[in-house]
Order: sequence, then structure tokens, then C-alpha cells
Amino acid sequence: MLIKEFETSTRNNKTVETSADLVIVGGGMAGVCAAISAAREGISVTLVQDRPVLGGNASSEVRLWILGATSHMGNNNRWAREGGIIDEILVENVYRNKEGNTLIFDTILLEKVTNEKNIKLLLNTSVYEVSKSNATTISEITAFCSQNSTTYKLKGRLFCDTSGDGIVGFQAGAAFRIGAEKAEEFGEKFAPDVSYGELLGHTIYFYSKDAGRPIEYIAPEFALKDITKIPRYKDISATSQGCKLWWLEYGGRKDTIHESEDIKWELWKVVYGVWDYIKNSGNFPEAENLTLEWVGTIPGKRESRRFEGLYMMKQQDVIEQRLFDDAVAFGGWAVDLHPADGVYDKKPGCTQYHSKGIYQIPMRSLISKNITNLFIGGRIMSATHVAFGTTRVMATTAHSGQSIGYGAAQCIQNNILPAALVEKKQIVALQQTLNLNGQSIPEIAINQEANLVKKATIHTSSTFKLNGLKADGEWYSLAQGIAQLLPLKRGITYTYSFHFSSDIATSVQVALRTCKRTGYYTPDVTLESKEIQLVKGEQEVEFSFDTPLDANQYAFITFLKNEHVSVRTSKQRVTGILSLFNGENKAVNNNGKQTPPDNIGIDTFEFWIPQRRPNGYNLAFSTTPALDIYEKENLCNGFVRPYLGTNAWVADLNDEEPCITMKWDAVQTIKSIRLFFDTDYDHAMESSLYGHPESVMPFCVRKFRIKDQDGKVVYETTDNHQTITKILLPNAIKTSFITIEFDSLNKHTPVSLFEVFIA
Repeated sequence: MLIKEFETSTRNNKTVETSADLVIVGGGMAGVCAAISAAREGISVTLVQDRPVLGGNASSEVRLWILGATSHMGNNNRWAREGGIIDEILVENVYRNKEGNTLIFDTILLEKVTNEKNIKLLLNTSVYEVSKSNATTISEITAFCSQNSTTYKLKGRLFCDTSGDGIVGFQAGAAFRIGAEKAEEFGEKFAPDVSYGELLGHTIYFYSKDAGRPIEYIAPEFALKDITKIPRYKDISATSQGCKLWWLEYGGRKDTIHESEDIKWELWKVVYGVWDYIKNSGNFPEAENLTLEWVGTIPGKRESRRFEGLYMMKQQDVIEQRLFDDAVAFGGWAVDLHPADGVYDKKPGCTQYHSKGIYQIPMRSLISKNITNLFIGGRIMSATHVAFGTTRVMATTAHSGQSIGYGAAQCIQNNILPAALVEKKQIVALQQTLNLNGQSIPEIAINQEANLVKKATIHTSSTFKLNGLKADGEWYSLAQGIAQLLPLKRGITYTYSFHFSSDIATSVQVALRTCKRTGYYTPDVTLESKEIQLVKGEQEVEFSFDTPLDANQYAFITFLKNEHVSVRTSKQRVTGILSLFNGENKAVNNNGKQTPPDNIGIDTFEFWIPQRRPNGYNLAFSTTPALDIYEKENLCNGFVRPYLGTNAWVADLNDEEPCITMKWDAVQTIKSIRLFFDTDYDHAMESSLYGHPESVMPFCVRKFRIKDQDGKVVYETTDNHQTITKILLPNAIKTSFITIEFDSLNKHTPVSLFEVFIA
């Protein structure tokens, strides 16, 4: 028993002092990925999160899906899901939680962080004070945990602010901005005016469920009574729930930091008013058995402070896909701005325009220009309001967050400050570390100097020669244009045959198209087109193009719309091959073609997008000569996803025991092996609500074993589902060859592997 007598002086909270190489404030996706990446590089990390769970807007407290460059598979960014730790997290989430339950997602994040012995995690802990040793250096931050009534004094060599509102940068005195820049400052033609609004607002979501019996609902007094105050109220349905109601937005005319509680109350008013309308208006009899299961208690914030870094990204960097010497990450979500009046605005809930492909993010935009030991990550990274419209989404912030983590570790290991990372020697080393861990920085390959595979003679049990795909699938109507995306070799003219069915005698326009920017996937160049004559009924038609490609790259064999015609598909799915549709995805402002107003600095182009599985079959076809696109040399070319070519070795479909052997002239000492598998970077792995058709991607090898020259198994797994398998051997092995044996997948999908890196 404890009894404390009266004291005339005030008492102090329990105080705990800690010290770490890196202190990260903010446990959203950017902070989580920064913490894990830094910890895995061997430095000590303190991760401070002011909520009871990790994930920020992706957590069960807010329940927004994680998205980025894949944009719901509604743009022209092929194989563009962010790699590295965010990919590891999303792949694991689909494996355990393909239905998208955010409570399960919470546990995955908590597990990933707590599994790292170098991370000290402080939940429910809010930073409220920053101390500096001099004008430009942070020495310590002070935080308080409401759950254990403890004050924390957190010292660090480096700090990272991924807090969303930028509490560390703000208190440290770092330069920041709130609102939209004038068009003249950076030449951004898409910069909004005051009437549209200069800030994005907050959103609160709700979920409902069927109770199996009639449920009465009596709205609270504060609920919105007049649903017509919401101009788009007719979009509401009984099935409306979760982040599909992203447009229930408010706060763009307010102070999104200091008036956040007021904004929350207005959003509760809206949400409970919407539910009252669904239950009691009489317009939704199907809602009789529905009950309100969950309403967010904190809003999902979109925008507040943006901090100034060594470089500020702008509209032109995104739309023109400008390249940076210090590129460390990429983005690809649309430039997505929202009217400031949000749910009460008569204008559309957002104005979205896409770039023609993914864009690079430079390291300089993640480093404060004023505070020498401060990284700025998440939505507060250095970007104008317009560029922020695309960099702000969570898969993108996570991708740049892991750049910060690896960069911070490199700083500690080399005793340098963050700004030094952009120097030539340092940035090249950082890019190598990032890409070895799956980052796939656009147009930058893994350096192969340290890869023993490059010095080996590679033997494979077989190689898939793509001379066609079997005509054993359903028929796709040409009610919309369809294309087969194929990686072609420069200088070669191919002859193709496809299978058609027509209900009348007619013709189909077919074109060979490529992207003006080599390596990307907007078919804005037509090399050649011709007309194919069809008779009524089913037929196989052969044709060829006389114009060869002048570079190895992906080409589109496009068939334009003809509602009388269907094209046969194949059940075969092979790495690096896709069918695409000149289709719509209104969720991301894709109406088949982007047609922006004149003079806003945005391109006009067509969208050619995939379908989600279980659909999305390839077209059945044959080609002469066969496409030699799965060579063994791909295993050490430095690219770990399709780009210019498939970049994969693929075994023959009939190979029942696929394997790869790497032989050296002399015995090698091997300490680590990395294998890069195909977990379908084209599939948007939304973390919640959407749901996914499978828990393991169909191209991913599940079972494999690695043997040395004596046939000894040095590694084996029967349940692989991840993109990267990194094997750190407890004891280095000495061998003159390594064999990797794979179990076959299925009769429709051959074994594939992008890269082997042995050191």
C-alpha cells in the first residue's frame, strides 16, 4: 500500500530519459517505414506515436486505404506499386487479410515494428516541446504519455518529423508553408485560386452492417437535419460506407491544425445526418436491417503545414516526370486537389489530373533546409500545394519514408548530416541500398559490381519462349478498345495472329503503339495502323506491321472499339505480360481519356488500364518470331520489375522441376542471398475495404530450396508469398556453385524470378 502525505510544492510526473541515433515523431505509414528501414540497418530508433495504434489514416481509427502510384489500377502506371518495406507490409496484409479488415492491418504494423529489436516504440505519446543545442540543431524532444502518466525526454543524433502537422519542425523553427502558392511563384498553371480553396479538408468515415432484423435509429440533436445542404446527397446509398465516402470532407476554409476539433464536430454532424437520411428518409427500404457499426472518432487529415526542404517539388516535376540525380523514391497518384468547401461545395469533390507515368522524388525534398539534423517526411515533405496533391497519399509517403530511414542510417554510419546525402558518393550508395531492398527508383538499376551472380556461369533448366498464349479463355467484347502489352525487341518485325468472333461482316482497326517516353506506358505514339477484315463468325486472323521499334520497350497491339466484335482470351498468365482496356475508372477521374482545360500545364492522353483479377486475362495470340524476353541474363540486370522488358527469367510451362544453377571457376565465400519474386507490382493492394481475389499473387513462387555444391540445402521454404527473400547465412558458406530449385506453380502460370543477388 502507498500513502503519500500532503506536499506544499507541486509534484513532477515520472520522467524517463532515452537516447537514440534517430528519433521519429509520427507513426503513420511514413514513420513506420522510416523506423523499420533504419532499424534494419543497425541504428537505434525511437518511434513516437500519439495514437494507440500505428498507421495513421490507414489504421482502424480512420480506415483509409493505402494507395499510391497504382491509383486503383486506373491510370497508365504499369507495375508501379511501391516497393521495399511498404510492399512487404501490403503483401503481408493481402496474405493474412485479403478482405481488408483494418483491425487486422493494425496488428500487422504493430508486429512489423515490435519485431525490430532496434526500435523503441512509444504509443499514446504526444510531443509537446523541442530543445535545440544551437539555432539549427535539435538536441531533444519532450513528450507525454497519457496512459502511463510519464514524461519522456528523448535525445537523438537525428530527428525525423512524420507527424502530419509537423510539430517537431514547427517548434524547431523550420520554415514551412500553409495554403497554395500563387501560380507565378513556381510557374504552376494548375495552382488554385482562393475561390476554389487553398487547403484540403478532413474526412470522417462510417461503417454499417446487417443486423438480421429491423433496427431503429434516432439521430443525435447535433446531426445534420437538412440533407439537401449536401449538394451531392443523391450519391448517397444504403451501401455507402468507409473510404468510398472520401468526399464527406470539411475544413478547407479553416485552420486545419488549431481548429481540428471544430472540424471533427462538423464532420460528425454530417456523418450522423447522412445515416439519419439513409435510415429515416424512406428512400432506402433496403436499409431497414442496417445498423451503424462504427464512426471515426478522429478525422483523417489531408493537409496542414508543408515544410521547406533543400528542394521543393512542383507541378512540372510531376507532370513532366523530371529526373533527379538524388532520386530516392517515386510517386504516381494524380495531382488531386479538393475544393475548400468540401461536402458543402457544389463543385466536384476533387479535381484530379494524372501524369503520363510515375515521377521521381528527390532526397532533397525530405531534408529540412534550416534544421541540419531534421528529416521531413510524410505529407509535410517539401512540395508546393499542387505537387502535394500527389505526394500526400500514403503509399507514396511510405516509400519516401523508407528513403529517410535508410538515409538516416547512412548518416550515422558515416558520421554525416542529412544534407551530405545528396553528394555524389553518398547518394549513389543510398540508391544502391534502397534498390537492393526493393525500392525500384525509376530508371536506376541495382549496381552489379558486388553481385557474385554477375561473375558466374548461369544454367537454367528451361526458358519460356513466348510464341503465343493458348486460346482457351473467354471472349472479350470490343465494346471498348483492347490492347495486348508486349515487350518487343528493336529492329524486329513480328507477325501476329489473334482470334476474333464477329456477329456481322466488318473490320477492326489495329495499331502498333508505343510511349514517346521510352520505358513508360502511355501509348501516345502510333507507329503503324491497319484495318483487318472480318467475316461473320469465329476466325483466327494473321497480320504484321512493317515498322519495327527503334528501342527495346513495351508496345501496345491495340484493337479499337467495334461492338460487333469480340477477341478471344487465354487462361495463361505470365510475368510481364498484360492486356489493357481503353476503359474508365471514375474513382480516379479516368473517363477513358484525360482532357484537361487549356493552359493548366496538364497533358491530354488516353488511358489504357488493366482489369482486376479474377478478370484481366491476356488475349490469346501467336507471334513469329517468338519473343525472347525471359533470358537468364535478366537475373542480374539490376531491375526487379518490368521496365523496357520483363527483366525476369521464366521457366517453360512444361518444366516440372525448374531450377537455376550458378557456377564459378573458383570457390566463393557466400554470406547472403537475395531473391526477387513476382508479386504482381501491377496489382493495387489497397489495405482496406476493397478486398482482393487471392491471398498470394499468382506469379509468386511458393516453394523453393537452395543447395550448395555438395547438395546440402542451405535454405528452404514452403510458404513464400513475399516479393523479396533475403537470406543472411549464420555462417558463410564456401562453394563453387549454387542451385535454386523451384516447385512448379500451375498449368497456366510458369515459375518466374526477377533477380538473384549473392554477396
